[in-house]
Amino acid sequence: MALDIAKTAAQIDSMAGHLADAKYSRTEQLDRVMAALASADAAELAARVEASRGRPFLCATPEDALDARYQPTVLPPDFCVASVDGSHIDVDRHLPVRCYLINIGGCVFTYGTRPGARLYSQPALYAAEEDIFLNAPSPTSNDSVAVQGAVLGMLRAVKEVEGLAEAAESADPALPLLALLDGSLVMWGLAGRGYPPFLREKLLGEGLLPALDALQAQAMHRTLVLAAYVSLPQTTEVVNTLRLALCQQREDICQQSCTSFRSAYNPCDSANGLLDRHIFQELLAPGERSGIYRSNSSITRDYYGPHQVCFYYLHTGSEIGRVEVPLWVAQDENSLALSHTLVMDQVRRGMGYPAAIAEAHEQAVVTGQDRETFRMMVDATLERRHLPVYTSEKNRSKATRWL
Repeated sequence: MALDIAKTAAQIDSMAGHLADAKYSRTEQLDRVMAALASADAAELAARVEASRGRPFLCATPEDALDARYQPTVLPPDFCVASVDGSHIDVDRHLPVRCYLINIGGCVFTYGTRPGARLYSQPALYAAEEDIFLNAPSPTSNDSVAVQGAVLGMLRAVKEVEGLAEAAESADPALPLLALLDGSLVMWGLAGRGYPPFLREKLLGEGLLPALDALQAQAMHRTLVLAAYVSLPQTTEVVNTLRLALCQQREDICQQSCTSFRSAYNPCDSANGLLDRHIFQELLAPGERSGIYRSNSSITRDYYGPHQVCFYYLHTGSEIGRVEVPLWVAQDENSLALSHTLVMDQVRRGMGYPAAIAEAHEQAVVTGQDRETFRMMVDATLERRHLPVYTSEKNRSKATRWL
């Protein structure tokens, strides 16, 4: 047996015991942080956030009262929702050819007096040299980055936003439209990974930002709001803002003694281990959203321009979700309210999770059987064209049972 279940079960039980013990101290922590939220002045705290970027933890800038709560507005009688999701097959060193596949799935739903739905998926295979390696544009540089793993994941995220812009174009321009993505608008993978600058330009300057520009351009001629939904978020940007409100240490002391996750000092150590959703579970009632916050990720702050990412938290009734919107949506009260109303409606229709995102995922998903079929198709096609077909001995060993 590969895994000793009995030994593992004992360790799981021990873990649960530690969690139970921590639950009581967590309640006291949460009470102190909620007290800070109630007493802090949002404008003063926002100024302090802007002046404290040297601290080791990422704070969000509050653009609203910290204890702000908003109800959804009246649902429009007719509207559209477009959503796109993606899946991919990564480069496999056991295949005889270096390639990858990105499958973009999407849906456009029309609600109201003339309901309708369009579902689709579009696979794209990449095997050309310029697709397998992203190269520096300078003729004097031979720097390149292989498209696989995390880089392929970021490229897929770009393709999803490009696909969403195309889906939005196909929706009825006379109706309000929610353009909805799964996950974050922030390309976190580019932060702190040591990637060369040209990769950032390839992914952002030549990919993501033009796609966001296209969505913003559509919003100038029709009612369109762009939003991204994060289920069960693990983020701590608002908690860190409250941690800053509690902090009594100088910035240099904080840099020496604290980390991005934990403080070594009281009272700001009250924030240790808390997530943003713990705060808003206490603050919000079902259906309500928080005030708006602006992310201070260096990626969005330095490179996104008018698409700098803002966010709010939404109590869906079954979870606290994080909804991210670009700055041009956040700064328009009507657009912000519409995003809240339509996202909440999608959650209700999807019984706890946005229906359009779930359907886009169904169109995009690449199953284990799909991956095996893809591999067999590659081998069969190479054989038919009298090209060499081979695999590694490690892969052959995994596929063969022996004693």
